[in-house]
Amino acid sequence: MNKLKTVKWGFIGCGEVTEKKSGPAFAMIEGSQVVAVMSRNKEKAESYAKRHNIPRWYTDVQQLIGDEDVNAVYIATPPSSHATFAIMAMKAGKPVYIEKPMAASYEDCARINRISQETGVPCFVAYYRRYLPYFQKVRQMVENGEIGNVINIQIRFAQPPRNLDYNSTNLPWRVQADIAGGGYFYDLAPHQLDLLQDMFGCILEAEGYKSNRGGLYQAEDTISACFKFDSGLPGSGSWCFVAHESAKEDRIEIIGDKGMICFSVFTYEPIALHTERGREEFLPENPPHVQLPLIKAVVEHLQGKAICTCDGISATPTNWVMDRILNKL
Repeated sequence: MNKLKTVKWGFIGCGEVTEKKSGPAFAMIEGSQVVAVMSRNKEKAESYAKRHNIPRWYTDVQQLIGDEDVNAVYIATPPSSHATFAIMAMKAGKPVYIEKPMAASYEDCARINRISQETGVPCFVAYYRRYLPYFQKVRQMVENGEIGNVINIQIRFAQPPRNLDYNSTNLPWRVQADIAGGGYFYDLAPHQLDLLQDMFGCILEAEGYKSNRGGLYQAEDTISACFKFDSGLPGSGSWCFVAHESAKEDRIEIIGDKGMICFSVFTYEPIALHTERGREEFLPENPPHVQLPLIKAVVEHLQGKAICTCDGISATPTNWVMDRILNKL
């Protein structure tokens, strides 16, 4: 694929994630601008375009992808449509940046990768935490041998139901498995699993037990899993999305033979390093628009200035692990 001097983005979807986490970052990078946005909701598309000074807006995906001024596409829709829109864009010769998870299933990820390979058009996935200073500090500690040889990984995540979860007539899309790929596990666990695989290599074995304990919706709300990385490193995880407030937790423990690193993935609690020196805390500052470092890497890749490895190939194992845990594979 030819280098792009200026990356001119078209957004498919303009929901919550595009307002602060990602959207503004596209216009803050040299040689990157947003030229069009699309939503099936006319008022939403028009409002987003006006508020963010975007010249054109559409209600039809094909029109946005067919816009000759758009030369790259950001897909910020629910996961069930990721594969369709990504394939449409890549077949039109336009690179894609897809919100996580990459798709609603491992099989859809494989389809996206196949088209990317056949067309030679790159595909990137928004696992932006890989690029944030907070998580790079964790990686640095591991690589520097602060806790010695890593021997076990533990994920613990619990949160109470959200207010929307009680609305049985209008449930959020994140708990509708046909749209999201699963329940909240499929929406939140990708960040945790991607980070760990980026640090420790691919997970080659995964088993899980899922259950619905709260009865608020049909998707799973409680999951326990165990997994093993290609190095032989074992790990386990538990997720509960209907817990009591007192059980609220967002924690990953990396256990070594000389200490332990504890950190959060969503709440950004101080990183705790436990060694023979005692407990030490670190809290690196992340940028206001958290996707900025990754989007900058994607833009520079498309301009031929750098290589961004946060692509479809590296993102796919996370869907494989989740599908294994949920017994979808």
